[in-house]
Amino acid sequence: MIEHILMFILGLVALTIGAELMVRGAARLALTFGISPLVVGLTIVAFGTSAPEMAVSAGAALSGSGDLAIGNVVGSNIANVLLILGLSALIVPLAVNQQIIRQEIPIMIGASLLFVVLAMDGSISRGEGLLLFALIIVYSAFLVIQSRHASKTLQDEFAEEMPDTASRWDAHWSVQALLVIGGLVLLVVGADWLVDAAVAVARVFGVSDLVIGLTVVAVGTSMPEIATSLVAAFRGQRDIAIGNVVGSNIFNIFACLGFASIIADGGIAVSAAARNFDLWVMLAVAFACLPIVITGREIARWEGGVFIAYYAAYTAYLVLAATQHDSLPTFSGVMLSYVLPLTVITLIVSLVHGHGKPPANS
Repeated sequence: MIEHILMFILGLVALTIGAELMVRGAARLALTFGISPLVVGLTIVAFGTSAPEMAVSAGAALSGSGDLAIGNVVGSNIANVLLILGLSALIVPLAVNQQIIRQEIPIMIGASLLFVVLAMDGSISRGEGLLLFALIIVYSAFLVIQSRHASKTLQDEFAEEMPDTASRWDAHWSVQALLVIGGLVLLVVGADWLVDAAVAVARVFGVSDLVIGLTVVAVGTSMPEIATSLVAAFRGQRDIAIGNVVGSNIFNIFACLGFASIIADGGIAVSAAARNFDLWVMLAVAFACLPIVITGREIARWEGGVFIAYYAAYTAYLVLAATQHDSLPTFSGVMLSYVLPLTVITLIVSLVHGHGKPPANS
């Protein structure tokens, strides 16, 4: 057990360091070759911090742990919105960039809905995986085309928002490429350690791979997103904080799930437990961002607190369900009868109160 725990910790460390190296190198490469900051923020930074999810899902698919691959993607997307945005909003209210409001959040919701629809037959086939992976290529190409209209002013602003990437030692493209390669190597090694340790611990405690993937692995592989968004919030870079989360969620579904389904033998099976509960939680969490789309305002501190409370409740439900605890029916009843209706009423009041307000960040 001690050996597995140590392997798990080392895997998380390798994943985190690898992601940081890759993001740094990729961001510097983008700036060196004059790529738009919009593309860098929504693809290289967001996708780079999702590289651990990609590595873990691919490793789980190759090892036959389909539940772990599904749980990792679903759990990471839930954690990204509820936990990361919640913590970031508690630090400072998140005024969201209008392009993220009008474009990226609707795409994230559409990707989540497509995931649910494809999974309803009990699996994500190779053909469906190819469709998902093709969509990330189309999305990325669309952003590149869109970025051609970016101004030099925006590039200067992005460079100021990421001052740690402007140091001289990594100014040459060859150093930046080495950072990307080194980061990828650490990601592959860390993912292998993490998957092996997670499966071993799940078997020892009798907990399913799905629950482990939804909780421990999902949060562990979301550490780069957590670090990036919290630092961005502390520095007042609010659009990066939410853009990183939204971009990562899109990448998780299209790229991570798509690639894992392609390389898995016969695709990836989606368990009944995931289809009946977890996928719908992920979809509901995506729709929870709709008030931002409709009102175009900031995510307030109290809303961040609500997000964190829901993530705690979701995690508690998973633990109670996994252990078949006697309090599970009571807990579920309270959530369905009181908490969820109260949240719906609160969102309606929030929408009415925020409707007609000027955009928080244009």
